[in-house]
Amino acid sequence: MLSSHFLVAVFEFVLLLFSLSFHECAHAWMASRLGDQTARLEGRITLNPMYHADPIGTFLIPAVIIFGPLVGFNLLSGVLIGWAKPTPVITRNFRKIVRDDNLVTLAGPASNLILVLAALAVLLGMAVAYPNGQMVAINAFAVALGAPSPALPQPVALLCCLAILVNLSLFFFNLLPIPPLDGSRLLRNSLPYNAVQAYDRIPIWISYLLMIFVGGYILMALLRPALDLVFLALRLA
Repeated sequence: MLSSHFLVAVFEFVLLLFSLSFHECAHAWMASRLGDQTARLEGRITLNPMYHADPIGTFLIPAVIIFGPLVGFNLLSGVLIGWAKPTPVITRNFRKIVRDDNLVTLAGPASNLILVLAALAVLLGMAVAYPNGQMVAINAFAVALGAPSPALPQPVALLCCLAILVNLSLFFFNLLPIPPLDGSRLLRNSLPYNAVQAYDRIPIWISYLLMIFVGGYILMALLRPALDLVFLALRLA
């Protein structure tokens, strides 16, 4: 049982690295399209995680959450959170600063939603094409969510289920209005000048505490209805 759970944990960690890289690459690509080449010149339009990795948000916190349960340590009840190194943006290079900055910001969460929809499309295709395809997908989800299983489920189905879980978590997590997450950028762009000055003075250690503890529990509340929609789509396939 430990070996199957360990393999699932490895899959999840690798998918997280890819998803975070895809997220930051989307920020950089959108910024380049809208006129700011800062991230492009720093080599950030790439899926190579070494260009995007943050030691705490990309490696330490996710590793503890993903691999901790294998040794009896459960942080945030297994809810996966993580972040990468922020993509550099110089807003004065945009034609319409607030609009374009918001578009660059939204490109990150949108990229995670694209990965969710792509993985769901593969699962729906399997549910239609495979004998007992619905059960294959649902069993894969059960294992991805930590249910005991005597054997690993169908590998492609498992990868798709984990991709959905990881990217739904990143989608909701990054929209939280906690600096330096994407949601904080959207909120900052809507605040009056004096409020922006106060918002920018929030200490980074407070942001980390909010992301790790408050963010994790908000994610739990948001993920349940989102996963209910995924399961409904699989049952209707």
